[in-house]
Amino acid sequence: MSYANRKQMSGNRPLAIAMVALVTITLGYALVSGLAYNVVKQTVEDLKTFDVEDEPPPPPEEVPPPPEQQQVEIPPPVVAPPPIVRTPVVAPPIVSTPVAPPPQVTVTAPTAPPAPPAPPPPRIEPTKPRADLRSYFSTDDYPARALRNGDEGTARARLTVGTNGRVTACTITQSTGSSDLDNQTCRILERRARFTPATDDTGAKVSDTVTTPPIRWELPPER
Repeated sequence: MSYANRKQMSGNRPLAIAMVALVTITLGYALVSGLAYNVVKQTVEDLKTFDVEDEPPPPPEEVPPPPEQQQVEIPPPVVAPPPIVRTPVVAPPIVSTPVAPPPQVTVTAPTAPPAPPAPPPPRIEPTKPRADLRSYFSTDDYPARALRNGDEGTARARLTVGTNGRVTACTITQSTGSSDLDNQTCRILERRARFTPATDDTGAKVSDTVTTPPIRWELPPER
């Protein structure tokens, strides 16, 4: 009870005593006079109004403590792993040990007997022309195109003579510088030249080759 309430109750104490006395007298009168129970009940309820003691105030509500702050764990920073440095592996130097070559053994082969002497070559009678080969050419044989072009020159040929004494092949060994004159040279020799066939040591006729003397092609004098 507060101090103001206590002071008020101290001031009203004589009044309260008077009221208690009045109530006692009333109750006694009621018992004597036989008043109804309701009057007594009403009087008692009126007395409750003058209750001296106040109800104690409710205890103050406890303030709940503030919630505890949860500490947030900060994850550690991600650190990249250091780069892998590959150290080149240097192969150890290869030291070659010189190996002495094995001793060479020279095997001397037995001396072969001397080869028998070669038989003497067969005696061949060479082919011979029946006339001078240059006599088979005349100014009338001059090729027309070579004559128009004014071609001149000297030719030599290698002739193959068959067993019948006639030319079977002609090869120019010295050119006149004109294909017309070279071709005409071989053509005349193959048609006109005659030879005595060559013979071996038994007298049989065999093929042979012969080289012609220089054959000169000159332009005929103007007529």
